[in-house]
Amino acid sequence: MRAAERGSAARSVSSPAQTMRIALGIEYDGSRHAGWQSQPGGRGIQDAVETALGAIAGARVRTIAAGRTDAGVHATMQVAHFDCAAERPDSAWVRGVNAHLPHDVAVLWARRVDPRFHARHAALERRYTYALCCRAVRPALLSGRVGWYHRPLDVDAMVRAARVLVGTHDFSAFRAAQCQARTATRTLDKLAVASAGHLVRFDFAADAFLHHMIRNIVGALVYVGSGRKPSEWIAELLAGRDRTRSAPTFGPDGLYFTGARYDSGWSLPVTLRPVALPEA
Repeated sequence: MRAAERGSAARSVSSPAQTMRIALGIEYDGSRHAGWQSQPGGRGIQDAVETALGAIAGARVRTIAAGRTDAGVHATMQVAHFDCAAERPDSAWVRGVNAHLPHDVAVLWARRVDPRFHARHAALERRYTYALCCRAVRPALLSGRVGWYHRPLDVDAMVRAARVLVGTHDFSAFRAAQCQARTATRTLDKLAVASAGHLVRFDFAADAFLHHMIRNIVGALVYVGSGRKPSEWIAELLAGRDRTRSAPTFGPDGLYFTGARYDSGWSLPVTLRPVALPEA
């Protein structure tokens, strides 16, 4: 082969593009979505996000998120990451992607991160809030954004009952039957119960959660707050590890994924965002 031909051949062989990892902070109203996880019919929030990212990247994109929220559950700060070979400014992954997203899903920030970062595995702690409106009349302005119970609850009784759940325990009594986790043992670092007006707020922090764990705990605490069960009943449920003896699963409307905590070494923007709701 002549030198000119060799040079032409060399130029025709393109080197593979370098893949980079991008982290995202996302908020969404889960009311009309089938949860975060991708669905066969494309109704998952993950489907909407990946379609929008693909439009900017010019290629198919797959995301991994810190938490898998169920249908109807919201997020003030879902953290996700994806790998991509397309060079784009951070603004393109925010404003550009948002232009392709439905009105109830938005990217808050984007940041190129170390390829070793993993939105799910690197999370040190996950946080949720359940907001419950307790009054005779169902909420209208906050419909879909809060749960509802038809009368006031004894918050002090729920606070006493909740204390026993903090720590490392087998949470089988608060685990959905379809939960696929290998173990029911979880470390619940925080369970705070407080009220403001007609709104009762439950704040949770743990290394990880079981399927429906939070909504099942809220349902059991409502039994205590309504006087149907004494505060000691929660300890009995926890020790018994029998889901069938607990309260029904509470609805998803008032549940928010409020973010995940990561080591500061990843240099991420804000990954925890508390729920801010007007007084019910």
